[in-house]
Amino acid sequence: MTLTVATDPTSQRRSTTVRVVLTDLAYALSLPLVLLLAWESSSRFGWLPQQILPAPHVVWATFVELWSDGSLVDHTLRSLWRVAAGFSIGALLGLTMGAVLGLLPRLRAFVWPVFTAIAQVNILAWLPLLVLFVGIDEELKYVSIAWSTFIPVLLATTRALTNVSPKLLELGRVLDFTPLQRVMTIVLPASLPSLFTGIREGLSAAWQTIVIVELLASFEGLGYLMVWGRQLFQLEIVIVAMIVIAAVGLLLNLSLEYLERFVQPWKTDATNER
Repeated sequence: MTLTVATDPTSQRRSTTVRVVLTDLAYALSLPLVLLLAWESSSRFGWLPQQILPAPHVVWATFVELWSDGSLVDHTLRSLWRVAAGFSIGALLGLTMGAVLGLLPRLRAFVWPVFTAIAQVNILAWLPLLVLFVGIDEELKYVSIAWSTFIPVLLATTRALTNVSPKLLELGRVLDFTPLQRVMTIVLPASLPSLFTGIREGLSAAWQTIVIVELLASFEGLGYLMVWGRQLFQLEIVIVAMIVIAAVGLLLNLSLEYLERFVQPWKTDATNER
């Protein structure tokens, strides 16, 4: 007589999810650990002078010092506030104008080549003109961040709306949906993945832009902290600021990915079923 042990599908799925998460975490941490080991080896064996690449323990001590006196937190929060304000403005304008261009083909045909050409120009090329129009104070930061966000969000939104499957649109017409129902029931759900891609690109561009602008004209923020460390010939301060910039950028991207899964539960369910 053979005994069969029943397994709980929910428990089995949870165990699989945990195993996948731990495996992904191990892979994600392996390269940083290898780089840290190489960094420590370079410091111990003198492969590079301390003036060029300070030892990890020196960088850690600098991080603890800057964290303890509150300066690192203040600079980080200042940069985050500038990004939040500029990104909100740029993303809102990009989504709005992208929706207009996506839903109005004639207007899109008129202005699309211009926006495509503008997208090829890096924010560094626009800075001299922006300085002439808005000066070098806080307005420059907000306008630069908003502009860096606006372009990728606009392009992604327009492409998302224009790439909706014609079969889905035809289904809406067969079911006699109103224009608003077609947009809310068909166009928007089908466009969400591309919309979030544009928003992630916009946020990444915004975070990179704030560092560039603060490097050029600022007395606060992580970019200024890097300039200050370079002026003092203390590269450990520069490295601390770089690590914080990378960590915050990663957290922002992960937050958007979590929001995307929350807004698109059907996508997560389909992935789990596979």
